[in-house]
Amino acid sequence: MKQNKTIKKALLQSMIIMALLFGVFLVVSMIAILNYDTNHEAKNSGPRISDKVHHYRPLVDKYAAENGISNYVDVLLAIMMQESGGRGNDPMQSSESYCGKVGCINDPELSIKQGVYYFSKVIEEANGDLELAIQSYNFGRGFINYVLEQSGSYTQEIAINFSQEMYQNAPDKSIYSCLREEAKQYNACYGDIYYVQSVLAYRDVLAVESET
Repeated sequence: MKQNKTIKKALLQSMIIMALLFGVFLVVSMIAILNYDTNHEAKNSGPRISDKVHHYRPLVDKYAAENGISNYVDVLLAIMMQESGGRGNDPMQSSESYCGKVGCINDPELSIKQGVYYFSKVIEEANGDLELAIQSYNFGRGFINYVLEQSGSYTQEIAINFSQEMYQNAPDKSIYSCLREEAKQYNACYGDIYYVQSVLAYRDVLAVESET
């Protein structure tokens, strides 16, 4: 009888240990699953490049080569992503640099040709300062002279100052609206003061994609 009790006790202890181990296994597994889901979501919640922008890479390659700026293809695609996501007939939003007003370009290839040409000019005038060239694509080439006279290189502060001045001196402020809530606190509603950060984030995504 004592032997039977001892055996039963040992079996019960074994079952308890197994149940505890199984419980620990379940907890560890759930934690791992939750961590995977969180990390996976975080990795996929950042900037993404649209299929439309990818579709235009051959044209961007072509005109970048013609203008001697093939090393800036990812930057140009990132600008397109920021401007339009590749949508519409003017995906580079280059009408203003082409004819001085919005909406005069109605052909994606002409938009890309003009946008690439315009960027080739701003990167040259900016003496290779990539951030200055990118912001000038948004602000206009007048920003380059402003920066060269003020500090000589791009900074976030000088972008805010330029936007403020352009907005304050605009004869008709109604044509401008703060694209971002953060810009309202500075009353910097001319252009996009965070344009550089957005474009560079898209460029980094393109760089990662090209490595995979």
